[in-house]
Amino acid sequence: MLCDEKYMILALKEAKKAYQIGEVPVGAVLVKDNQVIACAHNQKDSKKCSVFHAEIECIIEAAKKLENWRLLDCTLYVTMMPCPMCASAIAQSRIAKVVYGTVANTNDVELVDKIFSSHSYGNPVEIVGGVLEVETSNLVKDFFRQKRS
Repeated sequence: MLCDEKYMILALKEAKKAYQIGEVPVGAVLVKDNQVIACAHNQKDSKKCSVFHAEIECIIEAAKKLENWRLLDCTLYVTMMPCPMCASAIAQSRIAKVVYGTVANTNDVELVDKIFSSHSYGNPVEIVGGVLEVETSNLVKDFFRQKRS
């Protein structure tokens, strides 16, 4: 768990970058063989395109760096459980494991679990949730509280 927390702290730093530029604070870090391959944060508003979630940005950066779309034996650390779009991209990218902090939309949990456990979307993906859940959840809550005030 300590290793998971170490990388989730890096994902939280990415999420804080998103927060600072007015984006929903989600950060992602992709790790292979205990080496950080890519880091990213949400940029939907900045780039004016709905697909620029932290996970997608991280996948793109990692694929370029590794010169391969197959991100085999990689673990993705993300501050929030991936949405169905990102879950599909993660499975298609052959990422082995996802570690997340908090769940924002409980309506997506069943579908995301189905995507991660199915061979229909790519390889099944191991999923671990609740790592630094309080910290990741509080960051999102603070962001939306600030937006509403």
